[in-house]
Amino acid sequence: MGSEGSSGPVIVPRNFRLLEELECGEKGIGDGTVSYGMDDADDIYMRSWTGTIIGPPNTVHEGRIYQLKLFCDTDYPDKPPTVRFQTRINMTCVNQETGLVEPSLFPMLGNWQREHTMEDILVSLKREMSTPQNRRLYQPHEGNEDQRVEQKGLSLRCVIM
Repeated sequence: MGSEGSSGPVIVPRNFRLLEELECGEKGIGDGTVSYGMDDADDIYMRSWTGTIIGPPNTVHEGRIYQLKLFCDTDYPDKPPTVRFQTRINMTCVNQETGLVEPSLFPMLGNWQREHTMEDILVSLKREMSTPQNRRLYQPHEGNEDQRVEQKGLSLRCVIM
């Protein structure tokens, strides 16, 4: 009853998938060096998420805490979220001006598969920090002055007196 003629995999609807990811994020992941959750519990579309990565040992990232924003548009999980480091970081796959993780330089986003999760992205970014091209790159100083400013609605005015 109901299973007759069904031959393909079951496609989980977006909101169910995001609720599942939220539950996983709230329970904690692995060794606790990667975590994520929703930015706003009242966001019924579950679009804006925050991630945290504690830098891996034996790298220039060791002990540093990196904050990220993940934005899951309405086409997630069919398309990857937009991932942006809020904390300044020097990595080969991250735009130094905006903090955006460039899909063309980060295979998990560039070769996105529906089965990938936000947890997979954060774990993969942490792994990327340990690669030969990133493990020893000079890093910006830590501190509040190095935090990225939200790009939304940001306008600068210059007044000459």
